[in-house]
Amino acid sequence: MSRAIRLSAAPILFLLLWSAGFPVARLGLDHAEPLTLLALRYVLVLVLLVPVALVMRPPLPGSWAEAGHVAVVGFLIQVVYFGLCYTAFKAGVSAGTVAIVVCLQPILVALAAPWVVGEAVGGRAWLGLVLGLAGAAMVILARSRVAVEDPGDLALVFVALLGMTGAALWEKRFGVGQHPVMSNLIQYAVGAAFALPLSLATETMRIAWNWEFLGVMAYLVLGNSLLALSLLLAMIRSGEVARVSALFYLVPPLAALFAWPMLGEVMPPAGWVGMALAALGVALASRRRGRERHIRE
Repeated sequence: MSRAIRLSAAPILFLLLWSAGFPVARLGLDHAEPLTLLALRYVLVLVLLVPVALVMRPPLPGSWAEAGHVAVVGFLIQVVYFGLCYTAFKAGVSAGTVAIVVCLQPILVALAAPWVVGEAVGGRAWLGLVLGLAGAAMVILARSRVAVEDPGDLALVFVALLGMTGAALWEKRFGVGQHPVMSNLIQYAVGAAFALPLSLATETMRIAWNWEFLGVMAYLVLGNSLLALSLLLAMIRSGEVARVSALFYLVPPLAALFAWPMLGEVMPPAGWVGMALAALGVALASRRRGRERHIRE
């Protein structure tokens, strides 16, 4: 498979895997409390990865600093982003509110990218970011309840937003292309080290085991935790962080589309319009200028 085909396929595969993870996780929360679900997810990832690492013997990070950078990204995504989003759901924050707040991530990345990683964001990219935000918001508002939330609970979602934004920028600036197995081992060890004690301290850790829950965990571990996240970090390292972050505008529309057959949540007509607008915005924001594209190829 040529490099061009791989680069084209990576965003599509990432979006499908990442977006489907939201309705799948929603199913999982019917069987386990949020932090318990996360802790189990992270521990199962490590159970799978440790034997693989023993057989493959991937190269270790070149220094403690390199390992530290991988750990920071893992902490920001697995603990701050996922942990606080799930905690906000537990506190009663509506799914619509969480989705709208998280949709601000590409805008924050674009604002910070020139200063943090030296990447300029052009006028066409800004137009795409605004259109993408508008389209994603249309889908969310068409499907979800956006209620007046408790300020303290809402603050959890904004900190989660900062966690994912910081992870994207940190990976772009300090990521050194660790072997995926080693990178995932470090990041999910960090996630488990925080999620497991917190779940033990704050939740009952009761799980309703059945075939549906086993299917949920299989998807969250293999499709969401291992493959989707590895694709995201690889795209950030090889491309412009603002362009890659723009892909997140398609997550709410695609998650809504997956929720239709999985959860019986029908997409309203306005949602389809919003999905088209978000797709147009992502296309504009992620399209490279001709000269830049020629140079990279």
